[in-house]
Amino acid sequence: MMYRIEKDSVGELEIPADSYYGVHSLRAKINFPITNQTLDKDFIISLAQVKKSMALANQELELLSDEKANAIIKASDEIINGKLHDQFIVDPIQGGAGTSSNMNVNEVITNRAIELLEGVKGDFSIVHPNDDVNKGQSTNDVYPTAGKLTLLKKIPLLMEELERLAEVFELKSIEFKDIQKLGRTQLSDAVPMTLGQEFHAYYSVTKRNMKRLSHVRQELLDINLGGTAIGTGITAHKDLSETVLPYLNTITDEELEIADDLVDGTQNIEQYVALSDTLKVIAISLSKIANDIRLLSSGPNSGLGEIMIPARQNGSSIMPGKINPVIPEVLTQCAFVVMGNNTIIGSAAEAGQLELNAFEPVVFHKLLESFQVLTNGIGTFIDHCVTGIEANEERCYDNLERSTYLATVLSEIIGYTKAAEIAKESLATGQTIREIAEEQGISIDGKNVVTVK
Repeated sequence: MMYRIEKDSVGELEIPADSYYGVHSLRAKINFPITNQTLDKDFIISLAQVKKSMALANQELELLSDEKANAIIKASDEIINGKLHDQFIVDPIQGGAGTSSNMNVNEVITNRAIELLEGVKGDFSIVHPNDDVNKGQSTNDVYPTAGKLTLLKKIPLLMEELERLAEVFELKSIEFKDIQKLGRTQLSDAVPMTLGQEFHAYYSVTKRNMKRLSHVRQELLDINLGGTAIGTGITAHKDLSETVLPYLNTITDEELEIADDLVDGTQNIEQYVALSDTLKVIAISLSKIANDIRLLSSGPNSGLGEIMIPARQNGSSIMPGKINPVIPEVLTQCAFVVMGNNTIIGSAAEAGQLELNAFEPVVFHKLLESFQVLTNGIGTFIDHCVTGIEANEERCYDNLERSTYLATVLSEIIGYTKAAEIAKESLATGQTIREIAEEQGISIDGKNVVTVK
């Protein structure tokens, strides 16, 4: 393999001659072998969108020549369109508040721009990663801006799955609207309801969570681009923020705004905690629903067995014929991941000091992981479980009749004490309340109308 030699303030490194990344990227790869992952592809695209916007702004402000700016813009477009992503070699969890990822995109764009200008990779006299591609910028405004853009790309994907889930729950609530069953509180017999009402409640909480997600999205629209290192705008043109914003909004099709206070916009990252809290609420709601589905489908003979979920795979290596509720189980595990990530994100936001939070890399990594497991988990839950749920009407009726719910109906006519005595006798003898009531001259018809003879 052929190599080129590149220098940084630490020393020299051999860089593969055909690589577009440079010394900063390679040193970061060596320093941070943490997750064995590379940056999310949407994050790579977002970084390139920021760099393209800045090149256009610097060109308009006559801080970059047309030749350099056009080469940087073209190289950025190639990355936006999916090229050169294999050149992003830095682990998403890294020290330096994201500097390694910022330099990775700077170096890749630089070397591709040099090629477009018919130069040789590494000849930074043609285009320079810091002086040209990073002109008027700092990691501390580029990285969070790109991170927010990435999260904004993920929200519609999650929202689409939540909408699909809500639609399926609504359809099931209609399908099951006439199926009477026993409602339960604290896992104990309570009063009648319909299976449709149970599923409509799942629809309602899902729609409510969609509203929460839509609301918290607004917190991501304020960016600190142009604030550079700590929000004071040092090294940036005084008009850079207002010049770059229209370009970035056009490129990303977003409605971003420059933060009113760029120092605050650089220091504080509580908006990511707000987003993570919302994802946690969604996860908790989904896990509760998944647990309900497991309970309602439990058995099939020794459990509640009021619904039947699709059989997806063998449930045991030792028990023939056993089928487990594997899809609700995996959704609950997705929820565990999101809840754990929420703790990490809150801790990272709290740990920031003075003018910068150095822990944004782990915040973005965990937020993106939460989006991924929630989006994929919901899709799996819809396609492999919820759409195939069937009602066991006979079991619903049998559970209802064998319960003590009629004692509540009786209490309105014969009093709480007498009704409690009948309920106690039902539990002791195994007779239904309807049967015991008949023996005592009290009839209950199919509509639960009580007549005392």
